Amino acid sequence: MHRKKSKLLISFLAIVLLLSTFSMGAFANTNGSATELRTAELFGEINLASSRPTTVIVELEAESVVEAKQKGKKQTKAKLASERGKVVADLQKKVNNASVNREYDHVFSGFSVELPANKVTEILTIPGVKAVYPNVEYTVDALEVDAETFNPNMMESAPFIGSDLAWDAGYTGEGVTVAIIDTGTDYTHPDLAHAFGDYKGYDFVDNNEDPQETPPGDPRGGSTNHGTHVAGTVAANGLIKGVAPDATLLAYRVLGPGGSGSTENVVAGIERAVQDGADVMNLSLGNTLNNPDWATSIALDWAMAEGVVAVTSNGNSGPNNWTVGSPGTSREAISVGATRLPYNVFSSKIATTEGVAYPSAKVMGFPSEEELLELNNGEYEFVYVGLGAASDFEGKDLEGKIALISRGEFAFVDKATNAKNAGAVGAIIFNNVAGEHADVPGMAVPTIKTTLEDGQKLLAEIEAGNNTVSFDIEFAYEVGETVADFSSRGPVLETWMIKPDVSAPGVNITSTIPTHDPNNPYGYGAFQGTSMAAPHVAGAAALVLQANPYWGVDNVKAALMNTAEEMINPTTGKAYAHNTQGAGSIRLPDALDAKTLVTPGSHSFGKFVKDTGRQVEKQHFTIKNLSSERKRYSFDVEFAGNPAGIKVMTSNNLNVQAGKSQQVNFNVQVDTAKLEPGYYEGTITVSEGETKIEVPTILFVGEPDYPRVTSAFLEKDGDSYVVGSYLPGGAEVLEYDLYQFVNGGFGPEIGTIGSFANVPAPIHEFNWGGSVNGNELPNGQYVLAVYVEQGGVSEYRAYLVEKE
Repeated sequence: MHRKKSKLLISFLAIVLLLSTFSMGAFANTNGSATELRTAELFGEINLASSRPTTVIVELEAESVVEAKQKGKKQTKAKLASERGKVVADLQKKVNNASVNREYDHVFSGFSVELPANKVTEILTIPGVKAVYPNVEYTVDALEVDAETFNPNMMESAPFIGSDLAWDAGYTGEGVTVAIIDTGTDYTHPDLAHAFGDYKGYDFVDNNEDPQETPPGDPRGGSTNHGTHVAGTVAANGLIKGVAPDATLLAYRVLGPGGSGSTENVVAGIERAVQDGADVMNLSLGNTLNNPDWATSIALDWAMAEGVVAVTSNGNSGPNNWTVGSPGTSREAISVGATRLPYNVFSSKIATTEGVAYPSAKVMGFPSEEELLELNNGEYEFVYVGLGAASDFEGKDLEGKIALISRGEFAFVDKATNAKNAGAVGAIIFNNVAGEHADVPGMAVPTIKTTLEDGQKLLAEIEAGNNTVSFDIEFAYEVGETVADFSSRGPVLETWMIKPDVSAPGVNITSTIPTHDPNNPYGYGAFQGTSMAAPHVAGAAALVLQANPYWGVDNVKAALMNTAEEMINPTTGKAYAHNTQGAGSIRLPDALDAKTLVTPGSHSFGKFVKDTGRQVEKQHFTIKNLSSERKRYSFDVEFAGNPAGIKVMTSNNLNVQAGKSQQVNFNVQVDTAKLEPGYYEGTITVSEGETKIEVPTILFVGEPDYPRVTSAFLEKDGDSYVVGSYLPGGAEVLEYDLYQFVNGGFGPEIGTIGSFANVPAPIHEFNWGGSVNGNELPNGQYVLAVYVEQGGVSEYRAYLVEKE
């Protein structure tokens, strides 16, 4: 482990820096004095030294239609077009090859424009420009389940959150429109066709009204299926049944071939969905930038203000804290983490001839616990059927017997299905390589798995004529609903907000996918990710809106958060942290039956950074009594461990009249002298009779423990290189060192290629000529080590880079 020297010699190099929330040092001399010019803010990663074309999003000072409306002002598209036109005209005078791509006015005021990167600063002094954002890449937040473990019968997640009980109560999403902002949707799929009318939505990749998925053979990139899978979880009604099977769908294709797209299309999709009358929108997409102030998040916040429930995935970069990415960082939208459904674990032993042991035998999957335990009742003949293809069973008697099958060539579930079709009551599948293979929920017959070594023992038993097997299967323990390791965690930088807001099933979720074959339109696949969790919440929001058509977005969000079920980490036996599960896993029946709402559904008091003495922060929440009678509420606030340095002061009791709302004020006093620096987690409990609503809350003492550097890069740019890093909180000291890459790690140090001081967040870049101490480095792989000091914390992280 290399330790960086504590004292750095800072040399200021004549290079171009990119600093987030960039403020130009533009001055004019007048009689020997300097007058600073007004400049817009520049966010994000843009190589200002490059002449290559780049696209940026320009936000205007003129308020969007929705923002003005929310502030009690009147704004028109015509006026915005005029303001936008002035800015574009000024820009094109400065940069004659600037080309405007998209224009926005409804939930975001501005436009996207392509121009040379080294001309971006020309935008910043144009009157009427508020900010400039990078056109960052967004990708789908999904992980495809291995084809071997895919099971078309795993659609248990909608009933798990209580969708079937909501359907029984008459809530199916009818009359509610959900926008799927994604890779497009196969609106011809038999399970989805009912949800689409003549107008399907819009394709922002090809700019037409046919938002179909990317088919195979597109020269621009791979085919897609993500949006169709998301749409099925929301509103499928066929072989698969989504959470809101009678909802209306609109599809907006903002991610193109290969499942990626950019800010300019995502913002356009949000705008169009709001204008097309969507009640709910789902964005199962994201990037890794933990920052709330990006164009997409701003658009989502104003979409919520306009009354559209915006649901977005929290990201798949877990399990560490601070991994949530935009647009999951949005202040207002509902960000969703992913969970795995509960399951029972069974132990298993198999026996043939006395003295032959099979220590690797484990339960792989089963159709029901009853059928699994039925294997304990007697001895069974077992028959080897090779790979378990349908043809492997031909001419063999498997009725009431066990199929012995080798792993390989096709899905485990198909092997089990073929065994069932041949009359087998169970199966043993052994591996075809060393090690253990995956568990598969919901197999067609009870199935035991073994290693290759134990499988060869079973084959030897058959050869010796010992072809009977018995089972000893016992319930071991139950694992409740758990948070998926891949699910991203909060908090959000700068706002210090808890994210996700809620969680929902996102592991091994089976839903619709396109086949791109009209003769065989019934396509299904199993994916996992926060992409799969978000549409469960979007569908749930549709049902809540159907039940309460006059509710605002805050009520819908609160109903889902206030009634969510807290999840327990089976490893620790304690509740997951707020920034892991949010308010908990959604439960539809409880959300539909809510009689009290507390908004907002979570709180962050931010950071308390005084070295000594007390610091007080004020907050408030609103209690809404939805019932027909007056209710009396009491409050309790408790931080984990009851630390002596934290004191919360609020009302003890409050009466709220039927159908009314009332604001509750409370203060938090933190005595930093009595507390260790760090993260403190608490719960605000609002009680009325037997009803208790728990509102998650957090605070930080001292500078939060966010990563000081989260990534670094070295990229070829003409005759030089762009070197940089992502610094969520900026850096008081920043240094880049190069090392040789030897045996998978640090080799000899080559030298320092850049040293800087007082660098703002979140992106830093500079140009490097490719040499160290006057010596040109040969092309190849190197270790780029980044040293950062910020807020009294230092970090030194290494990244593998390649010089070309």
